Amino acid sequence: MSSSYLPATTDSIAQALEAKTPSEAISILYRVLENPSSAPDALRIKEQAITNLSDLLRQENRAEELRSFLTQLRPFFALIPKAKTAKIVRGIIDDVAKIPGTSDLQISLCKEVVQWTRAEKRTFLRQRVEAKLAALLMDNKEYPEALNLLSGLIKEVRRLDDKLLLVDINLLESKLHFSLRNLPKAKASLTAARTAANAIYVPPAQQGNIDLQSGILHAEEKDYKTAYSYFFEAFEAFNALEDPRAVFSLKYMLLCKIMVSQADDVAGIISSKAGLQYVGPELDAMKAVADAHSKRSLKLFETALRDFRAQLEEDPIVHRHLSSLYDTLLEQNLCRLIEPFSRVEIAHIAELIELPVDHVEKKLSQMILDKKFAGTLDQGAGCLVIFDDPKADAIYPATLETISNIGKVVDSLYVRSAKIMT
Repeated sequence: MSSSYLPATTDSIAQALEAKTPSEAISILYRVLENPSSAPDALRIKEQAITNLSDLLRQENRAEELRSFLTQLRPFFALIPKAKTAKIVRGIIDDVAKIPGTSDLQISLCKEVVQWTRAEKRTFLRQRVEAKLAALLMDNKEYPEALNLLSGLIKEVRRLDDKLLLVDINLLESKLHFSLRNLPKAKASLTAARTAANAIYVPPAQQGNIDLQSGILHAEEKDYKTAYSYFFEAFEAFNALEDPRAVFSLKYMLLCKIMVSQADDVAGIISSKAGLQYVGPELDAMKAVADAHSKRSLKLFETALRDFRAQLEEDPIVHRHLSSLYDTLLEQNLCRLIEPFSRVEIAHIAELIELPVDHVEKKLSQMILDKKFAGTLDQGAGCLVIFDDPKADAIYPATLETISNIGKVVDSLYVRSAKIMT
């Protein structure tokens, strides 16, 4: 132990706060922690020094030093209660997470902490760090490893009946299955999270998370009205907490409005009192898509995709619905263009809509098969022939009804004759 340590007193903490540079403050705090005293007051001062030092290292983006700092603190953890140890460890892991570009370091740090907690039999801390590790693995797209970790953790937490942690883990499992495009299991995990949440008090932020995930799953099933109501609940929760996720909830609310062809409502929501707080690129992107949808303009839609690429195509939730929205817009545009014609060249439609001929031809054939309009493709002449909407001939249903009635009469006569014979 170095002889240059400082006394573990409030004066030493004040000296660190008054230091002229962060490096000097960090050096002072390290010297406070080198003090061998284990008196209750000294331990309390050291806890404060750890918090301050962790904050300074985060501000200086010294992620590797935070990692080694956590390892150095292990002898100190033997002197303080397990609950305080858990708070410090999770705080340092969170500080590392706030430093950009440290996802791999966070994963290796969490794995180290899990090994240490297993050796020290610190179950409470281990379970929470494992949940954090599973979330990091999911963000890193290491889905099989995350799923294996969660499946074992869920069984263990169910036995302990830790409802709050169970809500976190089930919600995380739902997000993981959704990322793997396994919608039934994602819904089952979300239902399990809701069941656990109903038995306890859930913090508003966590309830917002549950509502947000519910909205995402309903939107995936094309139930946009229900999804909108969940996104609205999530938005209200995050907005009250001034959580940055509020803007994403609002963004998904606008997406739902567009997907149910209520794009005209988007401007009203953005200009509302709640919407004005979050005006920025995210809402501008949705407004541009709504304008394109209202005007049934593919060109404006493609411009919006190009101008707001980060907000639209790089958002995994919005991106899932963009192809469906693009198809809807393309169908609306084609229907509008072919409306005045009974026969028109495919090349002319392609020129009007500014898309390749083969792409337009493929889409028209798909629309005919889906019965979006009555027509046929004359590929020899390169033309689309549009038929008038066929009027339903009433004779066929009437004939079927008559045959059905005759069948009933025959059955009735057969039953009567059978009775007479007996």
